Amino acid sequence: MMKPHFALMANYNAVMNQKVCDSIESLSEDALWQDNKAFFGSILGTLNHLMVGDLIWLRRFGAHSNYRAGFKALESLADFPSPTTLTQFLYLNMHDFTKNRQILDWVIIQFINETVESDYSQTLTYTNTQGKIFNKPFAMLLQHLFNHQTHHRGQLTTLLNQIGVDIGETDLLMLIPDADS
Repeated sequence: MMKPHFALMANYNAVMNQKVCDSIESLSEDALWQDNKAFFGSILGTLNHLMVGDLIWLRRFGAHSNYRAGFKALESLADFPSPTTLTQFLYLNMHDFTKNRQILDWVIIQFINETVESDYSQTLTYTNTQGKIFNKPFAMLLQHLFNHQTHHRGQLTTLLNQIGVDIGETDLLMLIPDADS
């Protein structure tokens, strides 16, 4: 069963994004925008890239040809910007970013709640940002969504650690429930 796995990942994503947002709310705008030579430059640049990736993938999931009625949770994506590049800045200040990050994390949780086990065995046909068409297993693309988030949050925790900010425990293990004995 894959749904419990994806539900755990959606919850982990929301918890970790909130921890990051809480840990940087006292940082100056200069600290948020300082070019730290990371792949997306700054802390806020990396956070924006994470949201860009989420929005691109969620819109692809919402356009899945096997789901003509669509996923209700993904309807609220209409309220978000439509990124066209992976380096696009969606939110230029921490307040706007945090507010929209929290909403998007709720959308992701609700989206996963709407899925059923048979969805994961489907194929998703999508066009990437360069116009190339792909056909890939839906479950593996969902895994990519969550892996992408974890990857870049790892970069963020390094950037934050370098300026003396510790966001605390980041392991998925903290959210894995104990198995019934």
